[in-house]
Amino acid sequence: MRRTGIIMGRFIYGNGNTKVEIEDRALAHLQQVIGSKLRRNECFFFTWRDDVSIGDGRRSVWIHQNADLVFKFHGHRSPQLNRDWLEALTAVANSGSGLYLTPEPAPRSRSSQDPTPLPDQADAVGLD
Repeated sequence: MRRTGIIMGRFIYGNGNTKVEIEDRALAHLQQVIGSKLRRNECFFFTWRDDVSIGDGRRSVWIHQNADLVFKFHGHRSPQLNRDWLEALTAVANSGSGLYLTPEPAPRSRSSQDPTPLPDQADAVGLD
């Protein structure tokens, strides 16, 4: 699905009745953060704003080890992950309010970037 040139994937929770469209790049970052927390057996809320077409409200789901989660990407390529965004999302997820999508931070200057490459989604390890 495309919305004004942006490739949109889907986050699907539970039996499939709860889903939200999220841009593929953002979805990849959310997948990493959620996966990292679940590997540490941490439960948390994930909240997003519903589209105007379904009421423009807010929805939260409880993420836990037994939850059925599907990350459906529209594109076939794994995007390059931004370590600063992963760290920002992880900090939000560790807060009392739980995880919600934050804007991607601006890239740091070349001289201050971490020289360690980020892992591909297939072999990613959690942020600790």
